[in-house]
Amino acid sequence: MKIQQEFGHRIAAVDNFSGNIFADYHIGRTFMHSLSKGFIMQDFVHLHVHTQYSLLDGQASVSRLVDKAMKDGMKGIAVTDHGNMFGIKEFTNYVNKKNGGPKGEIKDLKKRIAGIESGDIECEDKEAEIAACKERITEAENRLFKPIIGCEMYVARRTMDKKEGKSDQSGYHLIVLAKNEKGYHNLIKLVSRAWTKGYYMRPRTDRNELEKYHEGLIVCSACIGGEVPKKIINDQLEDAEEAIRWYKNLFGEDYYLELQRHKATVPRANHEAYPLQQKANAKLLEYAKKYNIKVICSNDVHFVDEENAEAHDRLICLSTGKDLDDPTRMLYTKQEWMKTKAEMNELFADVPEALSNTLEILDKVEYYSIDHAPIMPTFAIPEDFGTEEEYRRKYTEKDLFDEFTQDENGKVVLDEDAANAKIKRLGGYEKLYRIKLEADYLAKLAFDGAKRLYGDPFSDEVKERLVFELYIMKTMGFPGYFLIVQDFINAARTQLGVSVGPGRGSAAGSAVAYCLGITKIDPIQYDLLFERFLNPDRISLPDIDVDFDDDGRGEVLRWVTEKYGQEKVAHIITYGTMATKLAIKDVARVQKLPLSESDRLAKLVPDKIPDKKLNLPNAIAYVPELQAAEASPDPLVRDTLKYAKMLEGNVRGTGVHACGTIICRDDITDWVPVSTADDKETGEKMLVTQYEGSVIEDTGLIKMDFLGLKTLSIIKEAVENIRLHRGLKLDIDKISITDPATYKLYCDGRTIGTFQFESAGMQKYLRELQPSTFEDLIAMNALYRPGPMDYIPDFIDRKWGRKPIEYDIPIMEKYLKDTYGITVYQEQVMLLSRLLADFTRGESDALRKAMGKKLRDKLDHMKPKFIAGGQKNGHDAKVLEKIWADWEKFASYAFNKSHATCYSWVAYQTAYLKANYPAEYMAAVMSRSLSDITTITKLMDECKSMGIKVLGPDVNESNLKFTVNPEGNIRFGLGAVKGVGEGAVQSIMEEREKNGPYTGIFDFVQRVNLNACNKKNLECLALAGGFDSFPELKREQYFAVNAKNELFLEMLVRYGNRYQADKAAAVNSLFGGENVVDIATPEIPQAERWSDLDRLNKERDLVGIYLSAHPLDEYSVVLEHVCNTHMAELEDKAALAGREITMGGIVTSVRRGISKNGNPYGIAKIEDYSGSAEIPFFGNDWVTYQGYLGERTFLYIKARCQPKQWRQDELELKITSMELLPDVKEKLIEKITILIPLSVLNKALVTELAELTKERPGTTELYFRVTDPDSKMTVDLVSRPVKLSVGRELISYLKERPELGFRIN
Repeated sequence: MKIQQEFGHRIAAVDNFSGNIFADYHIGRTFMHSLSKGFIMQDFVHLHVHTQYSLLDGQASVSRLVDKAMKDGMKGIAVTDHGNMFGIKEFTNYVNKKNGGPKGEIKDLKKRIAGIESGDIECEDKEAEIAACKERITEAENRLFKPIIGCEMYVARRTMDKKEGKSDQSGYHLIVLAKNEKGYHNLIKLVSRAWTKGYYMRPRTDRNELEKYHEGLIVCSACIGGEVPKKIINDQLEDAEEAIRWYKNLFGEDYYLELQRHKATVPRANHEAYPLQQKANAKLLEYAKKYNIKVICSNDVHFVDEENAEAHDRLICLSTGKDLDDPTRMLYTKQEWMKTKAEMNELFADVPEALSNTLEILDKVEYYSIDHAPIMPTFAIPEDFGTEEEYRRKYTEKDLFDEFTQDENGKVVLDEDAANAKIKRLGGYEKLYRIKLEADYLAKLAFDGAKRLYGDPFSDEVKERLVFELYIMKTMGFPGYFLIVQDFINAARTQLGVSVGPGRGSAAGSAVAYCLGITKIDPIQYDLLFERFLNPDRISLPDIDVDFDDDGRGEVLRWVTEKYGQEKVAHIITYGTMATKLAIKDVARVQKLPLSESDRLAKLVPDKIPDKKLNLPNAIAYVPELQAAEASPDPLVRDTLKYAKMLEGNVRGTGVHACGTIICRDDITDWVPVSTADDKETGEKMLVTQYEGSVIEDTGLIKMDFLGLKTLSIIKEAVENIRLHRGLKLDIDKISITDPATYKLYCDGRTIGTFQFESAGMQKYLRELQPSTFEDLIAMNALYRPGPMDYIPDFIDRKWGRKPIEYDIPIMEKYLKDTYGITVYQEQVMLLSRLLADFTRGESDALRKAMGKKLRDKLDHMKPKFIAGGQKNGHDAKVLEKIWADWEKFASYAFNKSHATCYSWVAYQTAYLKANYPAEYMAAVMSRSLSDITTITKLMDECKSMGIKVLGPDVNESNLKFTVNPEGNIRFGLGAVKGVGEGAVQSIMEEREKNGPYTGIFDFVQRVNLNACNKKNLECLALAGGFDSFPELKREQYFAVNAKNELFLEMLVRYGNRYQADKAAAVNSLFGGENVVDIATPEIPQAERWSDLDRLNKERDLVGIYLSAHPLDEYSVVLEHVCNTHMAELEDKAALAGREITMGGIVTSVRRGISKNGNPYGIAKIEDYSGSAEIPFFGNDWVTYQGYLGERTFLYIKARCQPKQWRQDELELKITSMELLPDVKEKLIEKITILIPLSVLNKALVTELAELTKERPGTTELYFRVTDPDSKMTVDLVSRPVKLSVGRELISYLKERPELGFRIN
């Protein structure tokens, strides 16, 4: 009635304006009048819907689409993204979640009916109660929402293998829907093959493919981009009918013709589409009658609500790279929102069957699950061990039933129903034979490994552990998984020469994994638990993450792909979304908002918001300037934020998971859709799953993480450096765990460049702790995180006896002794729950998980069991309460000991190398940090403190990477010099190895291959100092010009080429001899000497850092001993708040500009030894200081860190004074006091100091303080005649003499 009244009012309104009803509602006036008298609302569902996974085309989130459809009373929708199924898993998961309530009710009601029928549930009127239950089941079923899985595919105009010219670049649109599970798998095949076989600008299928995979599919003719509508529009009517007949013949009753008529109602929209839709519709309705094909209607949904149309319009601009005001750009009708049932009824009231037929399709689609039990890959077991056929002959089904349903000791633990359910879950007896064969082979490998590692015979403890783990792996159906992992890890180690980590995560808790070589840490020795990895009480997929060295990871993946088959191995897709700042910048760009304003808005977005998720609405609520922008009088600014809010979070593109890899038993496209991506290493196409990592395992596919760990590459390179430099082949896996030099390094906190332990805070705690065992290192690794860090002082005090080591119950010492009575690890909670209260393995892991995730309901359920179990074992209830409370408090912080142990072992290996082979190790670390200049600088400082020199590149000593020279110093790698390629370096090294060192630059160009090492390479080597060891030339002379204006480098190359050509000719000459080549060497030109700063800047341009010296060396004393702040510290303004800051450095660049309000500003980049910082100068500050801010100017700056004037909750750096370092250097260092212990004071020291202090006269006063620790006497002396300029030489001398000290001012 409501709808009739609404329609009546609308018709009256149109009549009143004497308008053409066709213009407003696209249907005839006569029909509308009849409609107002007796209108029947047709049910309807959307079958043509694009989500945001139609990349940069759809602007609708899955959840909003489903929510709106459900709210409108629709019984389902289809998702049909362009050419892909990226969003399908999210779609089905979300619908399943929404259906959870009704499904739960149905399940409970069916259970109740069964109980009533069996007599377990008593009620007065059984029949009435059962009828009521059935009625409620029907009601619940009617509330279920049906997800229809589909895709809008591109059908090649010819065939999908043709890839020539524009006509093949896209294809006709076709809506393809999966009717049932068979249809779903066929749709996967079609979509996947469109990517792997038919991709040409877009993923394309063709008629041959549709014919091959048509079963279980419903297809619709699509929008005016479909084959039939497009041919009608182009007046190719015979071709259109041919297409209809072909599709009708193939799909029969499951082929539908699709009507769309959605007239643009705003000026800036696509007004051409509607007449074309109407032209197509007229013929489609005619052909529908002619060929007895049903019609449906749709709306080609691209966004959720009408108000999203303008945001979608901006998304299309991003997609096509056009500006919003571009008159030639692509436009949509802006009618593509998810229209309600009422809106669709209004539009298609004259063809009600087009609405109701969508329900026919919905009813045809079955409920089915796209999830699956784990699909284990098949591992090829050697035939001499056994085959499935042999096992079928050897074992009966009864044998298998007993083996898989009894525990590891042969005890019956399941009733018959549970036992049969277990057999069914594992795939029935058909699959059990395979699982048993794999399990038996796995057991053989594990026991063989155990004999090697534990000795033969091994202990009962080891045997019991292995038997238990193997039983769990077998009865969960996972032995094949472990066989595959051990296979590729062993291949990596033995065949490919790839370094493999000792393990990571909870997998290190498996003794079987240790015996197979998957991990390298003995879990029994370190109390690591298998059930932390695989809980025996719940089925969860094994998840073994494996670290490989960076260079070798790709090699292992290639090996796996070759072994298991390209079609069975795939990477995992990732989706990149529009982050908050990016959404602002994207919208601003297409709207032509000035770049300065776009940057300003983006910078106003904070990096985080206290207690709230970072998104644009929250940022606007948090930042007043964004609130002002949202209400700005400038519509461009307003619209930027308005539409950025709508587009934020939209999927923008796809990527490839950094380490996730799928290995499948079958062709992956039997189970999930795949697309393709470019392999960055090889440039080849690789398979990528269309479902992302967090949901892929639901489908049954087995995910393995192949990670690249830089530290393993460093260790590998260090071991190679040791071999090259010392002739020693070190097995890093067999080094002593009790090496004194390594523990001394840790005790001294000298961990820069090592793994996991190198932060300043960690160094401080290591010096306090003085670790003496590997267990100390594991504990520190676990504790050094926010939260647990608070326990470190207590841990240290207990180790050194400053606090007593106490145990609430004495037997707890068994598992807490190594951590001095403090619970550090999750495994300790698990072990103690078993020891104190007889928890099972599975229960102890459930407790660990509940405490870690603070699952209050589970904890409340488990606590009484813990207390009762503890009391049963004779423990005091109050003490048990205290233990439980302590655990609850700390367990959420407790760390996975398996992971801490593995990574502590890797860390120990790096520390061992640094302590015992310092130069070789530091060279390896620097080789792997070439792109990070800040790290390189820090590592070079560390080398200096270790007494190791880092020497510049040298063609006579350098290799490709950093190496150790015969004197034990580190030599820069030639490959690190920009502009010198690997080919040039190899050619320099090969000639050097073959015929000895180069004696000079002429000898160099006479011998080196000048095709591989060309003029550009020589230029870069000269600038970087690669020829500095040749005495005949300075760097500047290579770039001097002669009277003919020829560069000396060009003359050198010409000379070298001529020499080599003549030499080759002489060798081939009948009369040639060794001394035939006699070409005069070019005359070495004179050149004006470069300043130190020029020389160093050229060097840095090529090497990335100042290497032979630093332009700030002249002022190093001021920067290191007078300034209280370094440039690298300016980022953390909170730490600087309220301080008077003094700092200095060199200006390396200045950016100037004009602000929005017309004022000039500048941003200066200032660098010191720690790194660089950008300091902005606005308004008067720029006017005051711009004279100082020239490039290469040395500055001494005073500043304050204070709240901003208009935003008191934000800090800014306020410059208070600025001076030139050369002008103030002398006055800043008023006096230096040299501290000398009486025991080292002798004539030689006095002579050395006298010479050093007299060399550089200046204004700084010189003092001495002589101390005698024995008598505790101190004498202060002043050197009145000597005033000096404190330079780097004096400071270096004092630093190199650890017994001496000094103070500035």
